[in-house]
Amino acid sequence: MISIQNKIDCCGCNACLSVCLKQCIEMKEDAEGFLYPIVDESICIDCGLCEKVCPVINQNKERKPLHVYAAKNEDEEIRLKSSSGGIFSLLAEKIIKEGGVVFGAKFNKNWEVIHSYTETIGGLADFRGSKYVQSRIGNAYKEAKCFLNSERIVLFTGTPCQIAGLKLFLGTEYDNLLTVDFVCHGVPSPKVWQIYLESIISCKDNIKKKSVLSSLNKVPVITGISFRDKQKGWKKYGFVVNQSAFKADENTILLSETVDVNLYMKGFLNDLYLRPSCHACPAKSFKSGSDITIGDYWGIQDVLPDLDDDKGVSLVMVNTFKGKKYCSTVSTVSRETSYEDALKYNPSIEKSVAIPPKRKLFFENFTKLSFTKLIVSLTKLSILKKIKGFVSNILRNCGKL
Repeated sequence: MISIQNKIDCCGCNACLSVCLKQCIEMKEDAEGFLYPIVDESICIDCGLCEKVCPVINQNKERKPLHVYAAKNEDEEIRLKSSSGGIFSLLAEKIIKEGGVVFGAKFNKNWEVIHSYTETIGGLADFRGSKYVQSRIGNAYKEAKCFLNSERIVLFTGTPCQIAGLKLFLGTEYDNLLTVDFVCHGVPSPKVWQIYLESIISCKDNIKKKSVLSSLNKVPVITGISFRDKQKGWKKYGFVVNQSAFKADENTILLSETVDVNLYMKGFLNDLYLRPSCHACPAKSFKSGSDITIGDYWGIQDVLPDLDDDKGVSLVMVNTFKGKKYCSTVSTVSRETSYEDALKYNPSIEKSVAIPPKRKLFFENFTKLSFTKLIVSLTKLSILKKIKGFVSNILRNCGKL
């Protein structure tokens, strides 16, 4: 029977709930907003299946990729709508064209991040782009198994721990399953995400109430969110929230801020509200068992400067022969690189982030204090860090770094 004594030992992948024959496991939200399995011991028959599918208990050996590429989708429009180089879209379109099904993370009507699937190329738009919130797997593992057993090709994308959970849940290798994970920094709390959304909406509403015309305006509704908007480039991406305009047939921007300014992204990049297991990830170093790992090829300006146009370049790490087969059938602008070059600029491939000293302080206050004031106070740079940053910029501009 699964029993979580230390929250760092649960990644919230839902594999235990999905495999339970007696349906005696429920995922319950804790004070931080993360889901954890709770077992109804009066129903449990102690079969042990839940423990057998846990990716924390059953970790694979570390691996290295077979091949590493810097790659770009040749369709500029798709690439600009993607977080990096648009490689997910190429793989997903191929699967759909072969009559397959694609699973990934999308927003629901309440702007929560959930796992779902699509059988159409049009439906892929919902899965495109990074979403820096832990997605809720729900029934996705069970649905994927049904499609696989009916001999449909399935592309399942997710975090490394979600892919590890899926493979343990399935318990066998499927020739018609392609798994793709991504270089994961860590997953933020869904509760923190909702509090942040509420804070920016209420802030804008307060401004509108001061307007003489406010009585004529409708309450704005969010119509789109991008964590990685490229209007100012791929490297200095923006966080953008669109809303319904006061005329029903138009959209306006509710919020548009670069990554170094947006408070939610600052908190995320300072690791203030990641899931505890992200600080001891059980699926780093390709232990997930995925066929392909994708991400941003950070540092491409140093590794292959001729490929860098600041519109996004994907890091594609091929981990299995099945992954190699699928990658060879999609058309990209790509160059093979060394794993060492990729790892140098993407340490999250192998290393979990340390628990920040201010994490506890954040969660003690995030439901009590203003999100804005809390993040500003907890991410404020010390004088020493400001000096170090200033010196680093000078050395970088002089070509010394």
